[in-house]
Amino acid sequence: MNISYKWLKEYVDVELTAQEVADALTSIGLEVEGVEEVQSIRGGLEGLVVGHVLTCEPHPNSDHMHVCTVDLGGDVQQIVCGAPNVAAGQKVIVATLGTKLYDGDKEFVIKKSKLRGIDSCGMICAEDEIGVGESHDGIIVLPQETPVGQKAAEYFGLESDFLIEVDITPNHSDACSHYGVARDLYAWLLQNGYKTALHRPSVDAFKVDNHNLQIPVYVENTEACPRYAAVTVTDCQVGESPKWLRDHLTTIGLRPINNIVDITNYVMMAFGQPLHCFDADMISGGEVHVRTLPEGTPFETLDGVERKLSDHDLMICNAEAPMCIGGVYGGKGSGTYETTRNILLESAYFNPTWIRKSARRHGLQTDASFRFERGIDPNGQIYALKYAAMLCQELAGGKVSMEITDIYPEPLPDFPVSITYDYIDQLIGKHIPAETVKSIVTSLEMRIDKETAEGLELTVPAYRVDVQRPCDVVEDILRIYGYNNVEIPLSLNSTIAIKGDVDKSFKLQNLVSEQLVGAGFNEILNNSLTKTAYYDNLGSYKAENCVRLLNPLSQDLAVLRQTLLFGGLESISRNVNRRRGDLQFFEFGNCYYFHAEKKSDSIIPGVSSSRDPEVIKHVLDAYSEDYHLALWATGKRVSGSWAHPDEEQTFYGLKAQVLNIFSRLGVPFGALVFKEGANDIFAKSLRIENRGGKMIAELGIVAKRLQAAFDIPSEVYFADIAWQQVMKLIRKEKVTFAELPKFPAVSRDLALLVDKSVEFAQIEAIAYQSERKLLREVRLFDVYEGKNLPAGKKSYAVNFILQDETKTLNDRAIDAIMQKLIQNLTKQLGAELR
Repeated sequence: MNISYKWLKEYVDVELTAQEVADALTSIGLEVEGVEEVQSIRGGLEGLVVGHVLTCEPHPNSDHMHVCTVDLGGDVQQIVCGAPNVAAGQKVIVATLGTKLYDGDKEFVIKKSKLRGIDSCGMICAEDEIGVGESHDGIIVLPQETPVGQKAAEYFGLESDFLIEVDITPNHSDACSHYGVARDLYAWLLQNGYKTALHRPSVDAFKVDNHNLQIPVYVENTEACPRYAAVTVTDCQVGESPKWLRDHLTTIGLRPINNIVDITNYVMMAFGQPLHCFDADMISGGEVHVRTLPEGTPFETLDGVERKLSDHDLMICNAEAPMCIGGVYGGKGSGTYETTRNILLESAYFNPTWIRKSARRHGLQTDASFRFERGIDPNGQIYALKYAAMLCQELAGGKVSMEITDIYPEPLPDFPVSITYDYIDQLIGKHIPAETVKSIVTSLEMRIDKETAEGLELTVPAYRVDVQRPCDVVEDILRIYGYNNVEIPLSLNSTIAIKGDVDKSFKLQNLVSEQLVGAGFNEILNNSLTKTAYYDNLGSYKAENCVRLLNPLSQDLAVLRQTLLFGGLESISRNVNRRRGDLQFFEFGNCYYFHAEKKSDSIIPGVSSSRDPEVIKHVLDAYSEDYHLALWATGKRVSGSWAHPDEEQTFYGLKAQVLNIFSRLGVPFGALVFKEGANDIFAKSLRIENRGGKMIAELGIVAKRLQAAFDIPSEVYFADIAWQQVMKLIRKEKVTFAELPKFPAVSRDLALLVDKSVEFAQIEAIAYQSERKLLREVRLFDVYEGKNLPAGKKSYAVNFILQDETKTLNDRAIDAIMQKLIQNLTKQLGAELR
């Protein structure tokens, strides 16, 4: 939220600089992201000074220009001026050489020039030329007593303001205004010994001028709208706001619209109470109803979009139709226009949950909803309404034309909190004197109802929605007392724990990350929230299995990811669009699944309707979360090297990286089964499983339609590794050491004629099942399909390595093993020897 330094000083006496104020706010939990100087006049009148016109003669080559000599304070310059009112003896504003002047977005630099053949070394200025007014009838003529050489900024009393950008956390809804920030700053100033005071404009002068416009209000849903106040103002003259009001709004980034709308924005930014202003003559039936409407009711908002209402959207209606979504957004025709004369001012307290859900439901985020959904002061509506009405009287000439309607059937209570001094000291870790505690809580507008030697009984104002427990009060005390004032002890106690599986996994993640970075990969980190549309029409990752957010910020962040693929494709697409097409990425991250078949029909996904442990367990069983490692490769693997020709990325290159990871982690390759994958995110893939059929990894070429959806020109190779399954394989294996073999290994080759549907993984599995003791390795070194082979057949050339660690294998033993292999391959696969 943007805070104006000068505006802030209207409510709290402070002699600190803007940067010092920013540092103080950060120290009390209102983190400041930056401080920026804001000039009320662009350029700050830099380079403009008061001059004294010594002489003024007609220009010899012009019938309207004059040649003047001007004293700039010891420096006399010749300036050609075309203004009709310039004369000798005047005190004027002069733009000296090098001064920058502005006309909208255009910038002009004053340079030495010739005007009709006469040198001119500056410019005598009119009001509109330097931004201090709008007149261009002639130059500015100053009083004779004005000192020559005085800076124009000093003469006009020009002061820069400073924009303080405060990051308001959800627990500080009370600070969503200048007065709210001033209130916290006041407490800090008192605690740190500064002489200060807190001011809020009085509304005691509020009065009702007449009763000419009565508009009754009916609140039909007090759960969604606990309090609703309204008042009418008649005979308003809608026009431009005065300069002070425009400056207040533009400094914090708001665009002035007209005096009535600007008043409502000003009050909201000043005191945190959103207001809405209705054209009273456009309220059909002359009455207001606060209620909900049937599901699906169409409603056109101010932005011209027709929206379908929910029966949980609180609507502000006239006698015939809805006028606006309460606390969120106005409807077409619900605003204030140039023709408006009579207005109804609304000041309400809406239920934060209702507002938050409506805002998310319709994808609307406004300054009003930002405040309402966090919780505003339920006792601030009447003050804000009176102050706004008084400003309408002052700035628009209006007349208050009804008594204030205030519907507040069940006032929201303040929060009683009991706290002991021992508890404060224990939680903070330092003894805080009782007088300091009392000073801080009272400066934060907490009322001390009872005081004992042990502690205090407090009443916390209702606008502090985040302070309802003793620990919340301690947090408030500490942030004002100062975190930096709590000393760290000389010794710290810690507990030494044995490393668990999480620690081992983290260590191995770092190991693999270093290996991949060394192989030319870059690590990426994507949001776990992603688009629902990515999972439409996918069979392996169905949209119905997405874990959905109940109130997503947008449809781009509506579900938790089921796969890391799409985040990587977004990163690739972004880089490709910036001409970085040769990419190798990796990412560690969680993937999330909703198992619809495990969900009870009586349970809404993501919401437990009961505290019963069995119900909660049933809900949790419907969800799962797995940790994955993903790799992406696209473009060229080698490019622009003098020592190596350009080389495209390939599936086999990615497969090598995956197997290198397994090798580095110590995954036993004998525990892996390789088979063709069927995941529809791939055009073609290889699936690696353990012996139990659980996926260890799947890698392949990303499907063309997905590649095209992200506008990626080159093929993308993707590998998905189930990290937790890999960790299980590692845990089951023990490291063993053995002597180097003393006896030679034997190599035998078979040329097998098999059906085209047979995969090498099947041959490999049968071979290891046939000979578990002496078979060391099975390798495929040739595949042939084509001439001289029967239809539907292909030829595999397979190498088998045999070795006995206790003796040299003889031909008889070798032949027996090979015959057994051939028999099993023939029996199970119909293989024939070529």
